[in-house]
Amino acid sequence: MRITDIREAVAPIASPMRNAYIAFDTMSASVIALHTDVVREGKPVVGYGFSSNGRYAQGGILRERFLPRLHNADPATLVDADHDNLDPFAIQRTVLANEKPGGHGDRAHAAGALDMAVWDAVAKIAGKPLWRVLSERYNSKHFDTKIFVYPGGGYYYPGKELEGLRGEMTTYLDQGYKAVKMKIGGASMETDLERIDAVIDLLRGRGGASTDLAVDANGRFNMRTALRYAESLSARDLLWFEEACDPLDYQANAVVAHAYPGAMATGENLFSAVDARNLLRYGGLRPDRDWIQLDPALSYGLTHYLDLLRTVIKPMGWLRRRLIPHGGHQLALHMAAGLQLGGSESYPGVFQPYGGFADGVPIIEGYTTLPDLPGLGVEGKAELIADLRRRLG
Repeated sequence: MRITDIREAVAPIASPMRNAYIAFDTMSASVIALHTDVVREGKPVVGYGFSSNGRYAQGGILRERFLPRLHNADPATLVDADHDNLDPFAIQRTVLANEKPGGHGDRAHAAGALDMAVWDAVAKIAGKPLWRVLSERYNSKHFDTKIFVYPGGGYYYPGKELEGLRGEMTTYLDQGYKAVKMKIGGASMETDLERIDAVIDLLRGRGGASTDLAVDANGRFNMRTALRYAESLSARDLLWFEEACDPLDYQANAVVAHAYPGAMATGENLFSAVDARNLLRYGGLRPDRDWIQLDPALSYGLTHYLDLLRTVIKPMGWLRRRLIPHGGHQLALHMAAGLQLGGSESYPGVFQPYGGFADGVPIIEGYTTLPDLPGLGVEGKAELIADLRRRLG
């Protein structure tokens, strides 16, 4: 059993939208195809992976450091003999050899894309969907048949006013979502509150409540501004207030969490288990109500996320249900099902074809299921697999 080839490319996922911090008009992602000599249904197994949205492609790190280390490794050292499969942990140790600790930035995104391809291959070799592999290996065979999902949306588009925002959110509700998320921090506080109230009115008119709306500032606010928003948002009883301050300013996050009685959420811009540990030590998050949002495709992958669960989440007294991975991709959905996390973000309308789930998978009252396809199931999303094959050969 061996890896026979690894191909990487850059996939544009540009969009005219923006959040409070960045525009997405030049956004890109790394995509990877990991070829093996294992044959299933008459064809060699190929694992596919990609980095998540909000950062940029990391082809240089992959080509110059990570992939040469993997190519030069003894194939026998990359095999999990107990499962007669590839060993994601051995592969990650090989890829990250001779890398200093700290500075978990762009290399974490490159490793995350590669790791996704490895796990897709592992599950395909096992002949099972990834969620089932995770359930059997790491969750005592427990899993969720329904997964809570919410769409990330409400971005700032040029010329998009309240009617456009209502129209976008109506589309999500019509698709079966119950909870929705919108961006704040890219306009004045007065304008943002008007936008928030417009969505709350829409939700109530559709039988929902303010608790079905999450807001996301993308780390834009300083402590003073975040506290001003927190005071106004407290009266609105929202699902959560996301990334109020810079993700690494733990003191500011702790001060806002102390002042804000509702739920907070953060973590998508933290890229390691050590960063998550510091967040839980010093960021003021409360395990009875707050949410942790590390994105596996941006933080060294599922392999590292499993270490996060083992070395940080459980020892620090947090439940897996308080974790909802950022990213809106199929990997996060499989993890939510197989590891029984709190749910998964979704991108049904943006970052296509990499956002969203398999074709024909229904969203019913804010929950979804997973098709019984081997691996991640990227082959079940026609536009996605076509794009991957076109870029990767």
